[in-house]
Amino acid sequence: MSATTTLPPTGGTGEADGRIGPRAHARHTGALVRRNLLWIRQDPESMFDAVLMPIVFTLLFVYVFGGSIGQALGGGQEQYVQYVVPGLMAMMGMNIAMGVGTGFNEDFQKGVMDRFRSLPIGRSSVLLAKISVELLRMLVATTILLTVGVLIGFDITSWPGLFGAVGLAIVFGSSLMWIFLVLGVTMKNAQSVQAMGFLVLFPLQFGSSIFAPTQSMPGWLQAFTDYNPLSALADAARGLMTGGPIAHDLIVTLCWSVGLTAVMAPIAIHKFKTKN
Repeated sequence: MSATTTLPPTGGTGEADGRIGPRAHARHTGALVRRNLLWIRQDPESMFDAVLMPIVFTLLFVYVFGGSIGQALGGGQEQYVQYVVPGLMAMMGMNIAMGVGTGFNEDFQKGVMDRFRSLPIGRSSVLLAKISVELLRMLVATTILLTVGVLIGFDITSWPGLFGAVGLAIVFGSSLMWIFLVLGVTMKNAQSVQAMGFLVLFPLQFGSSIFAPTQSMPGWLQAFTDYNPLSALADAARGLMTGGPIAHDLIVTLCWSVGLTAVMAPIAIHKFKTKN
């Protein structure tokens, strides 16, 4: 059985986005979102990373590093839970974004994207549908992360701040997905996308304030973390969820999100249209 979705008619035969109106774009995007959700339902193993990754990372960092880093924070393991859970929200977005690129590349290799490009639908609808479904997966991962965090002692001091932090992580995560969509279109295979993703992923994640405070890092690394958007997102999430200053980190995160989307989204759509 295959996850087949019939796309609604466009009312025209043009292939370019400019020849298709906003309502048709919305219908195409909705149909493709449904197609992707049906595929997940038929292949539940594709949700393993979104379900298991937040559990494994939360328990691993809290119970392996929580005692020592918690002492550096002026407390213990309980203090580290308050520190690391908002930081892990930033990490979830980047890991899910990398999966977007590999999955997109695999769809090209299987010929799925060639079929979509042969249809009279908006090209950007294919990419927007992919991002929409991955954002839903990100919400699932974030929900599991917060649930595990609460079970091991995470204290949410502001519920409006919690929703604000989740929204901020989604905005930044969607901007990262455009980067990995570009990689998914341009790289030769999914392994290359994954390898390139890890080369970017590890320095950004561990050279940030996600897992530990940056004050004890060497000066050159602290300078890197100051410009690392993951640090800004993690610190903004902490301020929103547990209290603290948020203005600077919030502005920096939003600027990075808008900038990455403005630059990478047109590139991704163009590469998708012109890929041979």
